Amino acid sequence: MTPTNPLAHGGILIDWARYAALGLELFGVVVIVLSVLVAAIGFVRSGSRAGDWPGAYDGARANLGRGILLGLELLVGADIIATVTSPLTVESVGLLAGIVAIRTFLSFALETEIEGRFPWRRHTAERAHPDQPPPRREKSSATPPA
Repeated sequence: MTPTNPLAHGGILIDWARYAALGLELFGVVVIVLSVLVAAIGFVRSGSRAGDWPGAYDGARANLGRGILLGLELLVGADIIATVTSPLTVESVGLLAGIVAIRTFLSFALETEIEGRFPWRRHTAERAHPDQPPPRREKSSATPPA
């Protein structure tokens, strides 16, 4: 009797990876749905307690965006695992590349919208914050002119 290769198409490791991809997809969808519910409940609670509906809207929008970002990251991971476990063809790899590109763009756009600035500007904005001390400068070894 010949032992079966666990990495072969239909092997036990491939089956487990497929289940993991399916689990990640389901978990990603659950995270997105729960973030919608939590953001909606938070919006109503915050708006009705403080009477600050514009502030409640901003908070709910940011929380919803964070939940969608997390869900998208899980879905991208599931897509990568699912592609690795299926027979690789130019079409399947191209489809994965397209899905990852679209979801990465969505993640970038959501993060930019939540933070209110581009990710590469985050460090500049943190330094310019009035509560932050100015950045420390390294002392140069050059001697000052006399």
